[in-house]
This record gives sequence, structure tokens and C-alpha cells, in this order.
Amino acid sequence: MSGPHPTPETPRATAPPQDTVTDVVRWAAFSCVLVPVVLLWYGTSLAGAAGTAFGLAAVTAVCRLLLRQSERVAARPPSEDHTSRRGRHHRSGTGAHRGRRHTGGSTPVG
Repeated sequence: MSGPHPTPETPRATAPPQDTVTDVVRWAAFSCVLVPVVLLWYGTSLAGAAGTAFGLAAVTAVCRLLLRQSERVAARPPSEDHTSRRGRHHRSGTGAHRGRRHTGGSTPVG
């Protein structure tokens, strides 16, 4: 006797990629509320708890800005001009190996 035949599953829609910055900011905002409440529960002054909340909110805002900026920079396609240009420390040609010890004959100056 054969059992029920499994039907092929419909392909699942792929979940959208998680926005990790949003997740981090959510947890930080949660801690901005939770930490002062816990401080008040354990007897810290209202001013101390408010100062802590303000400090945590300021740090959260700065971290959010920095994370968003790093996402924008990472998402930007590499510029052709950036790869062809060399900085001051990447010289080529004459004098590129200054400071290296030279063995062999030396010519007196003067």
C-alpha cells in the first residue's frame, strides 16, 4: 500500500536582505530606554538616568550616521580615476627605492 505522494513545494520567495544597520539601531534605541529604567529601578537619580539616556542616544545617533556612510561608500562602484592615480607614497621611476642600502662602489661627492 502506498502512502500519500508528496507534492512538489512551491518555490519560496527569497526573503529580502536584512538591513543590519536598522537592526543595530533598533537594539541601541531599546537600550537607550531600558538602561535608564534599570538605573532608576536600582536607585539612581532621575538626573543620572536622564543623562545616561541622553549619552546613549547621542552615541547611537553618531554610530547610525557612520554605519550609513560606510554602507554608501561600500555600495559605490569603484572609480576608474581612483585606481589609475597614485598617491605620494606610491611613486614609480627614479628614486622609488630611496633609503635602501646599496652595496658596491660609491662615488665620492665633490
